[in-house]
Amino acid sequence: MTPFICIHGRVERCKLRVKGWATLAALALLGGLCSAPAALAQAANATHPKLARDLADAANAGQAPKARWVRDLNGVRHVQAVVMSSSADPEMSDLRAFVLRTGGSVLVRHSAIRALTVLMNAGTLNALAQRSDVLSVSPNRDTYRSASTLEAMTGALAGAARSASTKTSYTGLDGSGIGIAVLDSGVMKAHAGFFDVNGLTRVKRNVNPMNGANTPTGWVIGVDGTSSSLMPGSAALKTYEGAIASDTFAVQDAFGHGTHVAAVAAGRAQYYGSGTPDSTGVAPNASLVDVRVLNELGMGNLADAIEGIQWVVYHAKEYNIRVLNVSLAANSTESWQTDPLCVALRSATAAGITVVVAAGNFGKNALGQPSYGTISSPGHDPTVVTVGAVNHHGSVARDDDTVTLFSSRGPTRAASINASGMRVADNLLKPDLVAPGNKIVAAAATKALSRQPTPNYLSTTYPAYLVAPTGASQAYLETQLMLSGTSIAAPAVAGTVALMLQANPGLTPPLIKAMLQYSAQPLPNHGLLEQGAGLLNVDGAVALAKALRTDLASAIAAGTVSNGNPLVAAGKTMPAPVSTINGASFNWSRLVFIGGNRIASGDLMARYQPIYDPRLAWAGNQVRKRQVVYWSGAGITPNFYPRSFTDTVLANQGLLSAGVMRLDSLAGLSSSISKTGVFMPTATLSGWAVAGSGLLLGSGVVLSEGVVLSEGVVLSEGVVLSEGVVLSEGVVLSEGVVLSEGVVLSEGGQPSASDTSLFGEP
Repeated sequence: MTPFICIHGRVERCKLRVKGWATLAALALLGGLCSAPAALAQAANATHPKLARDLADAANAGQAPKARWVRDLNGVRHVQAVVMSSSADPEMSDLRAFVLRTGGSVLVRHSAIRALTVLMNAGTLNALAQRSDVLSVSPNRDTYRSASTLEAMTGALAGAARSASTKTSYTGLDGSGIGIAVLDSGVMKAHAGFFDVNGLTRVKRNVNPMNGANTPTGWVIGVDGTSSSLMPGSAALKTYEGAIASDTFAVQDAFGHGTHVAAVAAGRAQYYGSGTPDSTGVAPNASLVDVRVLNELGMGNLADAIEGIQWVVYHAKEYNIRVLNVSLAANSTESWQTDPLCVALRSATAAGITVVVAAGNFGKNALGQPSYGTISSPGHDPTVVTVGAVNHHGSVARDDDTVTLFSSRGPTRAASINASGMRVADNLLKPDLVAPGNKIVAAAATKALSRQPTPNYLSTTYPAYLVAPTGASQAYLETQLMLSGTSIAAPAVAGTVALMLQANPGLTPPLIKAMLQYSAQPLPNHGLLEQGAGLLNVDGAVALAKALRTDLASAIAAGTVSNGNPLVAAGKTMPAPVSTINGASFNWSRLVFIGGNRIASGDLMARYQPIYDPRLAWAGNQVRKRQVVYWSGAGITPNFYPRSFTDTVLANQGLLSAGVMRLDSLAGLSSSISKTGVFMPTATLSGWAVAGSGLLLGSGVVLSEGVVLSEGVVLSEGVVLSEGVVLSEGVVLSEGVVLSEGVVLSEGGQPSASDTSLFGEP
């Protein structure tokens, strides 16, 4: 019998699916705490630094927390967790044997990134963490959903991208040939917004990894439920693919979030109908790949999200998936180095996929005041493009745009444990940029049945807030929805990346991220922790893409490009760093966040920087290199299907070339009153960059003997407390985003009628 659990006032079926997939990410389900006195005493010591704090807290709590990854079985605390391993054995045989020997179960084996999803007695967690082949242990947290007016607002209708656009025709870049994967609640492939000019759907695949089960429950003790590695062409792979396929389902997005997100990135309002608005997305001819990891209520867990990411990476070359949109979030307080979602998405980046992530909608506290340090997982990873939301105030003009109050603010507060046992917050500058995310109209999913086109959960639950304001006629296959949130801002950036890659397929993910920031428009009265480098500028990003060499990715892979080599293509010149959108001209920010908490300008776009290698991740003094290991053998296409990844902490590595301008010293110490340091207005720092101010690097930046001798913008003011950083001016940086259930869509789970992060600001 499948057990049920009450969450947020809802009764839900609680079931964990076991997957047999050997391609990529890291998950493990952890086990719990005995109620017997001896076991309680043992669990009370389960505070090893490798254990995630929320996991350790759950193990030590007198009463089981209301989270789906923890449960008392016959009076004994058990947990489901993700175990990241450093084992040289991709099958992690010794670690799996330990889990079984201590009364647990192995639920999922993620060989590609050396991870397990496990069920364990909480009293054994400390012993698990003490193993030398264990890097970190995290709970299997929940996840939740996180020309058109959009074309005009983003600059997609400026000269570099598209010169004209109507419902029936357009001229210029449209994302053709580029695949965008949408990790969300599903995508309704039959919606007319996803048709091409021939009336055929551009949704190339619909898969639901949540259906890839091969055990009935995740709460059976003593099971090693993993299957053998799923190599290309194997019968096991065929069985798995058949189990998760949802291409022919009548209902592919019961919740309604994923279809809207996909339409913002790549929708096309080429249908007619009285009162139907032109809701064309940013890349209206890009291909879409639907990877459903959230259920009909917009909820999922880490295991499903990682399983979906693995599928995307494995099939990336097959469907030319160059962009992955992740509009969901988790409540992790773990550093980017060990957070399971970060590790999985860093693998996607290393494989050449640009990952765009919603910053989260936790930017205001219960009193309606701005809250800093609220970037959620996986937005706190340095390799992803983290996007905040802008309120366009009902106009296509950009000079009145403001960052929404609900949009999560930096710096990142996830932390690692140093050699002295102290928690050290990452403190990375985030978000990277902002995009329109307030009251955006796009496609609404229904059941693909003309006689009974049942609307999605969001449409039926909140019609007055989400459906009526669109002004659409709501004809079958043309239904519309109005949503707000950083979830909706992120796909605008994902669509932009598709246009950039159409213009220049040789761009790498870190270079794309730098170009998006460099060309962004700094909004007045908002700081680095609110808007990053500024507002998305499609015109500028595409203009840069057209100017640069088109062979960079292959040259990096072949090792034929060196630090400081020219990036501008032969016969091309760098575009003027100015854009004109809707009749108004503005300077580009010319700012790029590097190394987590550093800010650069200067020759970043003109010369090759080693940080544009997608295999590198640099934050603070930590530089890691993640490399793909591909499947090989008879009948297998070489360098096509990723099998696993290696991860190395580098000791020596060139990072930046001469000619780069460092602006950290200009920002100064962090003060919210003086508006300096991390609180500095982006427009102020950008103005100094435009004027040529800053520290010119004569010899670049090098990681030598494991140390980068450049500190960056720091939170040197204030007192570090165990629960966060409280600056002397009274600005509180929260320790992390703590959601009651764990992984949440960036909207934070089930909305209420007053939830501005879903329904929008005035």
